[in-house]
Amino acid sequence: MKPSNHPIQKNVETMNDSLQIATFAGGCFWCTEAIFLDVKGVEKVVSGYTGGFIKNPAYREVCNGTTGHAEAIQISYNPNEVAYEDLLEIFFATHDPTTLNRQGADVGTQYRSSIFYHTEEQKQQAARYIEWIEKEKLYANPIVTEVKQATVFYLAEDYHQNYYNQNKEQGYCQMVIAPKLEKLRKYYKSKLK
Repeated sequence: MKPSNHPIQKNVETMNDSLQIATFAGGCFWCTEAIFLDVKGVEKVVSGYTGGFIKNPAYREVCNGTTGHAEAIQISYNPNEVAYEDLLEIFFATHDPTTLNRQGADVGTQYRSSIFYHTEEQKQQAARYIEWIEKEKLYANPIVTEVKQATVFYLAEDYHQNYYNQNKEQGYCQMVIAPKLEKLRKYYKSKLK
C-alpha cells in the first residue's frame, strides 16, 4: 500500500474559519484519535507524525525512533462548542503524562507526551494547566509533557486513520484502547457526542 503521508500546514484546506487546531501526542495515535473522535465540538481528528527532523517520515521509520517524530493527532474543533482547556483536560486524563517516552508497553521517543501549540494562547493555557496539575498533586510523579510550538504535521498512512473504529476486534484495540474509551465515557459523558 502506498503511503499517503503528506504535510498538513497550519491552515487545513478543509477547515472553515470557525474551526481551530489542537495537536497532541500521548502515546500511540490510535488511542488518542479514538478518544477525541467522540468529543462534542470536534469536527475531525487525523493521525500523523510531528516534532521530528526529516521530511515525510514513514511509520516504520518513526517506530524505529530515528526521525525524532512523535505519533500525534491533529484535532479540528469548534471553540464555540468545546474549549481548548476541555481538550487539555481530556488529554491529560486519558494518558500518563508522567512517563518519559513511554505509554504502557509502548516505549520510545515516538510515544512521548507532548502538546504542540499553534498560538501563544494555547501555549499559555497548556503551561497553566500543567502548573495546576502539579500544584494539585494529581499525579504522584512529575509531569514530563513537553510543550512545543507546532511544526509540520505529516499525515500517517491511510490504514492508521480511524484505526480503532475499523479494527475493534484486534487485540490492541480491546486491551488498550477500549478501557480508555470506557474511562472517557464514565468521567466525561457530558462532553461527548
